Amino acid sequence: MYKLTDEGKKYLEQGLPEKRLADILRKGPLTMNEAQKMEDFPIAIQWAKRNGWVEMAGGKISLAKKPDGFELQNALESVAKMGKADDFHLQILLSRNLAEKEREDIVKKAQQYLGREIANIPPELIKTGLWREAKLKKYNVAVAGKKIYPGKKHHYAAFLDHVKQKLAFLGFEEMRGPIVETEFWNMDALFMPQHHSARDIHDAYFVKEPKYAKSLDPAILESVKNAHERGTTQSRGWEYQYDVQRAHRHILRTQGTVLSAKTLASKPRIPGKYFSVARCFRHDVIDATHLVDFFQVEGIILDEGLNLRHLIGMLKMFGKEFANAEDIKVTPSYFPFTEPSASLYAKHPDMGWIELGGAGMFRQEMLEPLGINVPVVAWGLGIDRIGMFNMGIKDIRDLFSTDLNYLRSMKVTY
Repeated sequence: MYKLTDEGKKYLEQGLPEKRLADILRKGPLTMNEAQKMEDFPIAIQWAKRNGWVEMAGGKISLAKKPDGFELQNALESVAKMGKADDFHLQILLSRNLAEKEREDIVKKAQQYLGREIANIPPELIKTGLWREAKLKKYNVAVAGKKIYPGKKHHYAAFLDHVKQKLAFLGFEEMRGPIVETEFWNMDALFMPQHHSARDIHDAYFVKEPKYAKSLDPAILESVKNAHERGTTQSRGWEYQYDVQRAHRHILRTQGTVLSAKTLASKPRIPGKYFSVARCFRHDVIDATHLVDFFQVEGIILDEGLNLRHLIGMLKMFGKEFANAEDIKVTPSYFPFTEPSASLYAKHPDMGWIELGGAGMFRQEMLEPLGINVPVVAWGLGIDRIGMFNMGIKDIRDLFSTDLNYLRSMKVTY
């Protein structure tokens, strides 16, 4: 059902502006000044011209065509009496804001809420002011409300961002690099012999296609090749036939140390401090403390006079600052590219002693081919396990959980 607007009611009583103009022009033409004295003249001339009823010439307006009937005026009367009209003329009335769809009386809608207890106030009560008469349900402050889960960062992503920010505040610059690497940068540049069992501990994933990198820096490649085959100023090397093609073999990086090697080869500042939070891959047995896809926080410091005591102090700081561990120990260890080498352990309240990662002083055989002649302190820690300590998690797989209920229960404190 439809009803007339206030403007529609006015035109029902007085007649549509174009109808009134046509009635006046039946008596003869009008000058423009005379016509403009008519009420609603702009509307009248607009619709009269659109209907082809009038023409303008010599500063006068005259009737060009005598209207056969005023169907739109009849449509106004139809809406007023029956609440409807034919579709064509009804659409014209609606477009001219002369008619509108009839709505239920808002007061009647509001009154239906009176006389009964309501928990929520509908807009009808507010618009009419009848909310003052409504009986509102008492609010029980002891009842738990609906739990809301606002958007937040993934708990482990937030922790990694915190680690990056903290290292940056300590003056470290971030190192970055691709996930797909070559055996050269991942192992050869670290003075790991190509056919030695030392590579077995990495359990690398090899890329099927493309199998080999297109090129490597020829100067650095030759320098590392010579270190492997004939040694350096302080070493005899490994004394084997270096395989240049194998150096180009693509793998998924197995350690963040590859970024340290690339940084050292890029003429870094001395003294300098660098770090990375690197995603690494190794074929391993998945359990509560091991994954095949994991993160390492890698770091190096270059300066004159650095020694093992600086390294141990740095490792203990990491254990306390990032893992929030009370019991920490540093033990001797072995890594192909550091000498001396050490491992960092922290005691988990439920899982006992857990290895957080390895560290050491980079070997001269690794540094000299890359153009470095000062001591370099290096470490590569399993940031996943440090995150477990920090967040009280017992299973490393929970760091990467996508279960919504679990994620909603995890606090993000960074």
